[in-house]
Amino acid sequence: MNANTDLAASLPPEDSNTANFTGTSTQKPTTALFPNGSRRERPGTLALTIGFGLVAVCLIGLFTSPSAAIGGAWCIGMMLVLLFLSVPVAIALSVPSIIGVYAVAGIPATMNIVATAPFSAVSDWSMSVLPMFIFMGMLLTQSGLSGKVYRVADHWFSWLPGGIGIGTTFAGAGLSAVTGSTIGMTYALGRAGIPEMLKAGYDRRMAVGTIMVSGMTGNLIPPSILMVVYAGIASDPVGPALMAGAVPGILLAVCFAAFIFAIGVAAPKLVGRGQNAQNTTDTADTPSSTRPTTTWRDRFTSLTGVWGFAVVLVVLFGGMFSGIFTPTEAGAAAALCSLLLCLWEKRGEQPWRKVAESAMDTVAATSVIFFIMIGATMLTSLLAITGLAPILTGLITDLGLSRIGFLLVLIVLYIVMGMFFDTLSMMLLTIPILLPTLETMGVSPLWFGVFVVLLGEFAMVTPPVGIIPYIVHSIAKNPEVNLGATVTLRDIFISLLWFLPVVVVFLVLLVAVPGMTEWLPDLISRTSGEMSG
Repeated sequence: MNANTDLAASLPPEDSNTANFTGTSTQKPTTALFPNGSRRERPGTLALTIGFGLVAVCLIGLFTSPSAAIGGAWCIGMMLVLLFLSVPVAIALSVPSIIGVYAVAGIPATMNIVATAPFSAVSDWSMSVLPMFIFMGMLLTQSGLSGKVYRVADHWFSWLPGGIGIGTTFAGAGLSAVTGSTIGMTYALGRAGIPEMLKAGYDRRMAVGTIMVSGMTGNLIPPSILMVVYAGIASDPVGPALMAGAVPGILLAVCFAAFIFAIGVAAPKLVGRGQNAQNTTDTADTPSSTRPTTTWRDRFTSLTGVWGFAVVLVVLFGGMFSGIFTPTEAGAAAALCSLLLCLWEKRGEQPWRKVAESAMDTVAATSVIFFIMIGATMLTSLLAITGLAPILTGLITDLGLSRIGFLLVLIVLYIVMGMFFDTLSMMLLTIPILLPTLETMGVSPLWFGVFVVLLGEFAMVTPPVGIIPYIVHSIAKNPEVNLGATVTLRDIFISLLWFLPVVVVFLVLLVAVPGMTEWLPDLISRTSGEMSG
């Protein structure tokens, strides 16, 4: 049994980090944003023994290496062992780097890195947007936005073939963009969306498949925390990096919606629209039920619940697009609007307590990201001091790979890594190593940021190694979610065989038309220049 199956089996049937979608969120934002630290199963005694044995071998190899480059390779091996042992990513990146620099360059270089890396990693002014975006997401979650967004999507799209699935797709994109967590959104939306689709007669595989892919686009659509982190690592401007993911993220969400609509037209039974539509989940024990008819009054009434969210989006994107705000200022203004919205929505329910919880969770989440970025900076220093970075660049160049071949190898690498790590961990482990090769391969750093974020999300969903299928399987085993239907792991994998070709085609499109990532940043830059002129 692999690690993800063990993780799924260890989850309780009713997870505490979910939202009930009645307007009150029970999600713990920090855990949702960084679930691996608390959800990955602790290694057993045998695994620890083997792991520490491998760490000892790496240390011996490091201090007896005939060259600095080989010593750096031993440090990379030590990092991987620590990551497989569920050691926090920041420690797994920083400790081997510090030891490696000491072994190669001595105490002065080590003291220099320890003294300068923490400041240089997080002191850039553009990184101040990160806590603002996180605070905004925490406040919007505390204000009960999750349920309202889902209800709006359901009301406006449920009349279409596959409409509930289409609404779930757009709700998932919006919620994961706001919360910054695909895994957290999957827990929350799975608990609400799966039973709703089953009640409407959806095939069980269609229901779970929709949930698994609905959050893949959120970390591309601004405010994307992962794109901000990428900009920090790559030393790119934050504003263009944020905007670069907007068009691909929205287009991918539209592609998923179009696919579900096409399924609804071609095979209506799969979305509860064929004969016996009330019971088309391929099980005899799924109860028949009907959904109330949604009127146009219901649709417009549902919009009143998300007016605050619309205001936040106008302030955030309108401010950046018009040039009134820099990305940092736009993040602060959006966080202020979210604060006022939370106070209004939770009036009479101890609103300042909600704000205080959001602030504490923001500090915790920001600290986690900053510590990981410090570790990534130390890894970059190790690669430079040991000379491993140019050697790796030379190795990749000597392979004679074209741009397409390089990206195909990267896709395979990320799919394998998706078995063990979340997207943030994969990015921070690989980007410092891959950045020097981009110019050689003719790859734009701005485009590459969008590509690796989407690739990380794809890896987390791809069976049999991605973590998301096992999480959804654990959710679907809850009788309150599956409504008596049996959802097996085989059903989960079959559903992904339906949906993942859409992602593959989109990845090909992204490689073939890289300009889709640069169109919006260029437009905003030109518009801002004209307004300032």
